[in-house]
Amino acid sequence: MNDEIFSDRMLSLALARVSEAAAIASAKLVGGGDEKAADQAAVDAMRTELNKLDIAGVIVIGEGERDEAPMLFIGEEVGTGDGPGVDIALDPLEGTTLTAKDMPNALTVIAMGPRGSMLHAPDVYMDKLAIGPGYADGVVNLDMSPTERIEALAAAKGCAPSDLMICVLERPRHQEMIQEIRKTGARIRLITDGDVAGVMHCAEPDKTGIDMYMGSGGAPEGVLAASALKCMGGQMQGRLLFRNDDERGRARKAGITDLNRIYSRDEMVTEDVIFAATGVTDGSIVSGIKRDGNFIETETILMRSKTGSVRRLFYRMKIE
Repeated sequence: MNDEIFSDRMLSLALARVSEAAAIASAKLVGGGDEKAADQAAVDAMRTELNKLDIAGVIVIGEGERDEAPMLFIGEEVGTGDGPGVDIALDPLEGTTLTAKDMPNALTVIAMGPRGSMLHAPDVYMDKLAIGPGYADGVVNLDMSPTERIEALAAAKGCAPSDLMICVLERPRHQEMIQEIRKTGARIRLITDGDVAGVMHCAEPDKTGIDMYMGSGGAPEGVLAASALKCMGGQMQGRLLFRNDDERGRARKAGITDLNRIYSRDEMVTEDVIFAATGVTDGSIVSGIKRDGNFIETETILMRSKTGSVRRLFYRMKIE
């Protein structure tokens, strides 16, 4: 694949349009209480826009396996087929529950890289750990206990554990970890959904107040989050978690042989990528969809890891 073609600015702007289209499609369903309808609207819009692009794209991180279509499934080919071969990771609506309930930080998310550049993570859980930029490599790792991670990060930052804010997905499986974190004196920001945004918050601690993300969530979202951190800066580790033989079989089918491997950010995303996320509801990363009379407005964050560029795009369109 030609790197110049992949790095073309027009391709990155095209990716922003894909993200915008999904957000706009789901906007009318914000607060409507129907998660599936909101997700489906975003999926349909994202697929339509992707198929307009001059790429030979393959979905490597998507909405599930082929038999779960009409979602954008893993292995689905998109684009006209005439352009460069690319891997695509996407979550057409990161935070379907957030959208249905009109809660903060619902996003449409998509990343694109050269063919073979992204971990083909199966649809299983992943144990995740992320911190922002500016620290020595490996200052925290997944083999540490939550207490050890907090103590190590506090020492590296030159502060007390009580000065750290840890982002955790609010789930029953995390109760023991939450209790351990609080015993260290560190504070916790619990999120109900949207752990891609949760990981991204670590990259800008001065803005978000988040110093570290830890806990388990979807493996596909882990690769998306790694794509974002590759652009924004920061460290991330992920380890796949398996509940049964079926899930282990999915991993082997995806070509994963070491089921206990800890993946770094750059092992989950091995080459330069483009990342775009558009706000559906208001959040700390981007603003949500706004209506102004006969117009609709969106905000998108568009990033390229090769240059470290971060653009914020505001789009306004007339609606019927």
